[in-house]
Amino acid sequence: MKHSLIRAPRRLVLLALMGLASGLALAQAPTQELTVSAAASLTNAFQDIARAFEKAHPGSKVVLNFAASGPLLQQIRQGAPVDVFASADQETMDKAAAAQLLAPGRVDFAANTLVVVQPAAATPSPKALADLAAPAFKRLSTGSPASVPVGRYTLEAVKAAGLEAELQPRWIYADSVRQVLAYVARGEVDAGFVYRTDALIEKDRVRIAFTVPTGTRVSYPIAPVAAGKNQTLAQSFISYVRSASAQEILAAYGFAKP
Repeated sequence: MKHSLIRAPRRLVLLALMGLASGLALAQAPTQELTVSAAASLTNAFQDIARAFEKAHPGSKVVLNFAASGPLLQQIRQGAPVDVFASADQETMDKAAAAQLLAPGRVDFAANTLVVVQPAAATPSPKALADLAAPAFKRLSTGSPASVPVGRYTLEAVKAAGLEAELQPRWIYADSVRQVLAYVARGEVDAGFVYRTDALIEKDRVRIAFTVPTGTRVSYPIAPVAAGKNQTLAQSFISYVRSASAQEILAAYGFAKP
């Protein structure tokens, strides 16, 4: 009996030490970090999706980088540590593929609509592209066509309407679709071309004047980056973006199905 009384505390101490060691091991377990570069128009939706993904994948951390699709591609070209790339157009993703910057797994995950917005209290309100040629619309904004997808969608529509020469002197080009939105919200331009989803997040400050017909569908592809450090987690994130849970988040922000 005497010996068992001596051994019992030792067992307790050993068990306590084992528990402590296990706890330390868990605390020191490395976090799996995933860097996602995404088009500016995805900012709000991807912030929510990233939080939901982290919750569904304990131990993971999603680092988000938002900008226009063109500058994001340039960052990847220059060796920026990116695991996943989500673009607001197919053209930018095609350039990434042609430069062999992508790993297999490219898919489309959302669609959008091009709209013309103006400050909420502004008048008159245009109803079609031809109305923007009126003297009241001296300053128009869209993204820089060379690097911002919304700019390319805009100029394609303007050319199709035969208004390219007439509207050319009025353009104020922005570095991203969110910058266009900010110009309109602050009343610095008379009208701007943005995506419907962008207009919805500033509905107290801007209003949608009309939907712009586009020959090219506004669709969003996503792909793993070939130089990414965590291909497995990248594929998991892309699959999650296509899941019912993430699609509900995208729909809540106004995105359509791919």
